[in-house]
Amino acid sequence: MRKNHRASGTESRDSAMGKKRKKSAADVDDFISQNRAVADQVETYRGYWESDKHWEPRREFILRNMDQYEAQLNQLLSLSMVWANNVFLGCRYSTELLEKVKGMADGIEVEDAPVFTMRNEIVEQQQGR
Repeated sequence: MRKNHRASGTESRDSAMGKKRKKSAADVDDFISQNRAVADQVETYRGYWESDKHWEPRREFILRNMDQYEAQLNQLLSLSMVWANNVFLGCRYSTELLEKVKGMADGIEVEDAPVFTMRNEIVEQQQGR
């Protein structure tokens, strides 16, 4: 079963409170068109194994969060992989880490994201019969 996945989180940015507003998909597209050199640099972070379907949302994740992680690029790339692995492969991580990356991905739309059922969920369903 596949569905559309919209990343959600509680880390909304409010410029009135002195925090930076998160970039929307349109903001990311504008940024790419206005900053070709940076966009080209981000393209070098794509893994050879990543399909367009996986890369485009991960690229958006990177571009949306670059300004908060300018001095920590490796950490941002690692967080982007955690998020992508969770969304596309169903990898599990600590609750704290998943909350962090889901907040960073707030608003990123992923089409046809897979839905994963964990073994413990299947066992619980079978025991409930």
